[in-house]
Amino acid sequence: MNVDTIADFLAEQRDQTPDELQYLIIQFENLWERKLWHQLTDALLEFFASPQSEGQRLEFYKVFILKFADKINQLKLVTLGLKAATQCRDNQERLAFLSDLAKRVDNENSQDAFVYAAVAVAHVELDLQDAEAARRSLDRAERILDGFDSVETKVHAAFYQINADYYEARADFASYYRNALLYLACIDLASLSDAERRARARDLGVAALVSDSIYNFGELLQHPILAALTGDVAWLRDLLRAFNRGDLAAYDVLSGHIASHPLLREHAAGIRQKIYLAALTESVFRRPPHQRAMTFDAISADTKVRPDEIEHLVMKALSLGLVRGTIDEVGEVVNFTWVQPRVLDMAQIASMSQRLGEWAENVNKLGNWIEATGQDVWAP
Repeated sequence: MNVDTIADFLAEQRDQTPDELQYLIIQFENLWERKLWHQLTDALLEFFASPQSEGQRLEFYKVFILKFADKINQLKLVTLGLKAATQCRDNQERLAFLSDLAKRVDNENSQDAFVYAAVAVAHVELDLQDAEAARRSLDRAERILDGFDSVETKVHAAFYQINADYYEARADFASYYRNALLYLACIDLASLSDAERRARARDLGVAALVSDSIYNFGELLQHPILAALTGDVAWLRDLLRAFNRGDLAAYDVLSGHIASHPLLREHAAGIRQKIYLAALTESVFRRPPHQRAMTFDAISADTKVRPDEIEHLVMKALSLGLVRGTIDEVGEVVNFTWVQPRVLDMAQIASMSQRLGEWAENVNKLGNWIEATGQDVWAP
């Protein structure tokens, strides 16, 4: 296509463009004629970023951008392509468009752009409920990402976001939880709307509770996304905090919300097992290291678990790596030697401070005793 034809196309598009964007169309023609590809790309990105360009993006991509697609930054080309793809009629057309885009940038020097496009392909495949195809696209993208020394944050963010969506659709809650947190680590939370932050916080909280492999919520409790759980979902934040401190009383108060939430209700038995384990680890944590030999009766009193179920509870905690120790079945005593570190609230920090004060006092007493009983030895 020659310059005159491009000029005619741009002139036609300028007639369809709102006044405040027409200056960009004029820039396009000037930059095209001077072959200033970098500046032209940036002007196109500005144009595509405007909601008012929505109806023209796909036409611009097909008629204009493809004429110099190999001359510009390939990651920016994919960014423009993703914006254009939003104008496709349906998911089938969008899949064909994005698959072609991914093939176009699948070159040795543009693998970051390929990953960005491949993740978008996986997104559409998920929308079409083709989970196997989506997994293949994501797995290839992940292999490439693992080989990078560095890559733009938005590429990682796109991968983790769609990977999280895949695992959420497959009800793999632990994998969803990890990928969703990685996605949040790659973005500015301010870029999400209030509704998006609220939804993401809610889904993360529910995933943490129903997962059969997540027993430590510290990373989520420290994340600013949790501040989005307000109003009618504030109970979920309170419930997560109750688990973190092993607070059975708070759990009982909040357990009515579990019954009203379909997914939580479905996993109610597992969630109750988690609060018992949390109560056990909190009980061990509160005790000084030299006083962690606990009878079955003491454990039952702290966890509200029946005495005949204590051994099973302790074995579960041991197998999950929440505590370490040995069980004396005959004497019905558990000797705990270690408890998993976790995020502490102010009450737990105050308890630790008190124990440190007691330890310092005992060390001081020991020093005084050694000094008093060893006077003959220490005398010059």
